[in-house]
Amino acid sequence: MAMAITLCETRINRQGMELAQHGTGLFPIACYHEDLSQEPVPWHWHYELEIGVILRGRAVVCAGTERFTLGPGEGFFINSEVLHALRSQDASPCLLRSAVFHPRLIGGSVDSVFWQNYVQPLITDEARQGLRFDGAAPWHGQAVEAIAAAWRSCEEERPGHDLQVREALSQLAFLLSRNRSARAEAPPEKVLRNEARVKQMLRFIEENYDSQLTIADIADSATISESECLRCFRGTIGVAPIQYLKQFRIQKAAELLLSSGESVGEVGARCGFPDASYFTKTFRELKGCTPSEYRKKGPEHAPLTAACVR
Repeated sequence: MAMAITLCETRINRQGMELAQHGTGLFPIACYHEDLSQEPVPWHWHYELEIGVILRGRAVVCAGTERFTLGPGEGFFINSEVLHALRSQDASPCLLRSAVFHPRLIGGSVDSVFWQNYVQPLITDEARQGLRFDGAAPWHGQAVEAIAAAWRSCEEERPGHDLQVREALSQLAFLLSRNRSARAEAPPEKVLRNEARVKQMLRFIEENYDSQLTIADIADSATISESECLRCFRGTIGVAPIQYLKQFRIQKAAELLLSSGESVGEVGARCGFPDASYFTKTFRELKGCTPSEYRKKGPEHAPLTAACVR
């Protein structure tokens, strides 16, 4: 039941949903150590819950309609099936320890008292898309410590670490349950509808990123107008659809550069860049180096374990 601490890239499926299995069926949690200034976590979603603590630098956390910046010693929670992304506030190193875990790790079966009293109310609460633990409330320090304790237990893998992880995450679930704000309101129906549209458009982009796509193509995939497509993307994830498409293509290209023996030109063509010079220019803009330089730096960017696709 070994639990590797990993640094990995995110891969999504046709709905924009992350493909990674976090942990194992028996122990469904995976822990990650990342530098967001080197590899930001792109927009995606998954059924699992996500938590993290910033070690160094300042991180921008986007979760549904929530946007907040966190510094060292501060943490976050991202609810199930919420579109989210993480990045460094600037070019400085931004070190993050995070964990992604299935709700059943703390809730057990859906007919258990733990699921009914703590998990189900949490994962169905549309008003709690993402939370910051920045010290603004007295219990935030306890929440950060619970996250850190779960992460340490995964890292050390001492006898009984699985029980210790579950205990720490259960403590976090209790804190979230006990400190639910009665004033919190779910996002408006329009916002939820736009998020659903964006998920559909992310699916289309993932299926067709190697083709020459236009805004009209992306809008048609969700049966909306081009102007509505632009509003959905900007209002939900903060970038235009073509900019997201470009970022997605470069991320796919980065993965191929490290995992295949294809030439730079072949990788670019497979990722929607038939013009090799434009591919190199765009890659440098987003990654800070050329595709060839990125490939040479492989050990710095490659996953630390082959089994993980964060």
